[in-house]
Amino acid sequence: MAPDDAAPLAALNDTDAPHSLEALRARLGTVIAVPVAPFGDGGGVDWDNHAESVRRLVDHGIEVVTPNGNTGEFYTLSPAEARQAVESAVAAAGGRAEVMAGVGLDLAGAVAAARHAREAGAGSLMVHQPVHPYRSAEGWIAYHRAIAEAVPDLGVVLYIRDERVSGAHIRTLAEQCANVVGVKYGVPDAVRFARVAREAGLDRFAWIAGLAELFAPSCWAGGAVGFTSGLANVAPKLSLAMLAALRGGDYPAAMRVWESVRPFEEMRAADASADNVSVIKEALSQLGLSSSAVRPPSRNLPEPLRDRIGELLKQWRTEGWL
Repeated sequence: MAPDDAAPLAALNDTDAPHSLEALRARLGTVIAVPVAPFGDGGGVDWDNHAESVRRLVDHGIEVVTPNGNTGEFYTLSPAEARQAVESAVAAAGGRAEVMAGVGLDLAGAVAAARHAREAGAGSLMVHQPVHPYRSAEGWIAYHRAIAEAVPDLGVVLYIRDERVSGAHIRTLAEQCANVVGVKYGVPDAVRFARVAREAGLDRFAWIAGLAELFAPSCWAGGAVGFTSGLANVAPKLSLAMLAALRGGDYPAAMRVWESVRPFEEMRAADASADNVSVIKEALSQLGLSSSAVRPPSRNLPEPLRDRIGELLKQWRTEGWL
């Protein structure tokens, strides 16, 4: 159940307060950090380290965290582990940050996870892209509608990774579910992002660049107000510096940060993002903050990539980011 110190977020879940969803929408215009799920020697999640990771993010000024995101290896976690990840994040955040719990997979399981997140004290949900070889537009809408209607007092953020999901689909869903307040857009196409945002309703949602710092400046120009980050686990100062530059309309400053993070993010994006989490965990390991262990189908990195990460961390120390 939700700890007492999660009470400051409760106002966002008050369905009698007409401005609560608008407040949440505004709150999502920030860096949305996705904490890793650190694994211990026995292969299970090290929950003490998980809590330390969330507290570190919040202590550095991160205002929204997403347990059970892709950087948290959601698809390798058991249902019990996923529930504990939400509980751990809520307790560690201590009411100082919005906890947006990731849910997904089969519909019944996603609904159960959404209800658990509400009971645990999360203020919002991020719904992973449905995992199914055959997806219709009507089925996509029905899937998200069932989850949103199960927790009408929680804000819901859609995670879009399929270019077939159009602005019209998103708009139709939102007309049926007022608590759908945000879109995390993960299609690597800034032009499509801008078009979908306008077709769905630029001001109706918090538009979030779902491909992290690498796409944040281009998506910001198209209407994004926030971006997700796995990098924040390693160097939150970099992520927050980019946010400050984008908020201030200082694109040269944002692109200077972009140049600093580009090698790291390109390692994560290589080979269809095969090493997306492994790169973050290796960096955390080299910093002495967490284990580098990942679960299959991810892999531990080969030595040349580990060396490149070490060189980049040295550079960031020199530049004052670590």
